[in-house]
Amino acid sequence: MKLKALLPARPHGESGWVGRVLTAGVAIAVLTTARPADSWVWVVLGVSFAVFLVGSVLMSARPYVAFGLLWAVAVSNAVIAGYPQSNALVLVLVAMTDIAVIDFGRRSNRPIVAAGIGVAVAYAGSAWLFGQSDTWYFTQLLWTAVLIAFGLNRRQYEVQARQTEQLLEQTQLAQSEHARAAALEERGRIARDLHDVLAHSLGALSVQLEVAEALLADRGDTAGALERVRRSRKLAVQGLTEARSAVAALRADEVPELPAALAAMAEQHEKDHGTAVRLTVSGHHRLDSGVTVALLGAVREALTNAAKHAPGQTVDILLVYDDGVRVSVRNKGVTTGEGFGLAGMRERLALVGGTLTAGADGDDWLVVAEVE
Repeated sequence: MKLKALLPARPHGESGWVGRVLTAGVAIAVLTTARPADSWVWVVLGVSFAVFLVGSVLMSARPYVAFGLLWAVAVSNAVIAGYPQSNALVLVLVAMTDIAVIDFGRRSNRPIVAAGIGVAVAYAGSAWLFGQSDTWYFTQLLWTAVLIAFGLNRRQYEVQARQTEQLLEQTQLAQSEHARAAALEERGRIARDLHDVLAHSLGALSVQLEVAEALLADRGDTAGALERVRRSRKLAVQGLTEARSAVAALRADEVPELPAALAAMAEQHEKDHGTAVRLTVSGHHRLDSGVTVALLGAVREALTNAAKHAPGQTVDILLVYDDGVRVSVRNKGVTTGEGFGLAGMRERLALVGGTLTAGADGDDWLVVAEVE
């Protein structure tokens, strides 16, 4: 669900319209107590109230139009505020409060200052026209200043609320993009693993079956063909195991712990090749599924090479957890050069921040896969 859908649409704040309705109600209540002697004052009050309502409605959509209307209400009613029992002050105060709430963007508070100056001048004119005292004049200014301060405080609250809403939307967008990038990276890694496994296993399987077919068709060598079929079966089993490991990386809970997986691999190697495999584990901590799959692939390739180049020789696997994790595979007999298998394992380890080295160590061949 979109975060924006969870948040209400709030032009000038969620409670802005409630506040404006209450303000209009207060203005109506105060104006009903007015008792001006001249009917023209009622006309000014009625028209001003109607214009005030229109200006309040337009505050969000047309802020400068609303400012012009509210400014006209404030100034015109400030002029007649000194008229006895007109109660025009209430319209000045509610209009100035709304002006203070409007967000003028870059112009900030300049329109509010201009409106305040206009109202102050209008108060002075009203005091002169209707014979009000200096105390009355300064009292009107004080009330107006208080309501402007209230409006500014309300505007600051609403600006912060909008900024918070925008920040939440941006945070959700960033989280969504991060999750999408992580999913794409995971899919790419699994695709590479499956490609490597299938290309290696199916390619070797195809070669063995072609040889078996040639032995039967050209030489009638049933025994030789049967041996090739048996090798093909082993390759198929190994390929299936590798494919399952790669697919299991899509679900971290299905990727086995590295020591258990190495123990199962060592046991399978002993059954397939009749060769002793000794596994030693030092330390323990849980690894990321991608790291586990990459290390298992490196060990599997090293065991395959050991069976090919040093048949019958004992293989030692050492798993060490320290600052990172290191797996070494040692067997008797030196293998010269490096095939595509180890090169592929080196590239796969590099994707999870690891390294792979392979080479002669005295009379032994040593393969070391390490991830910091």
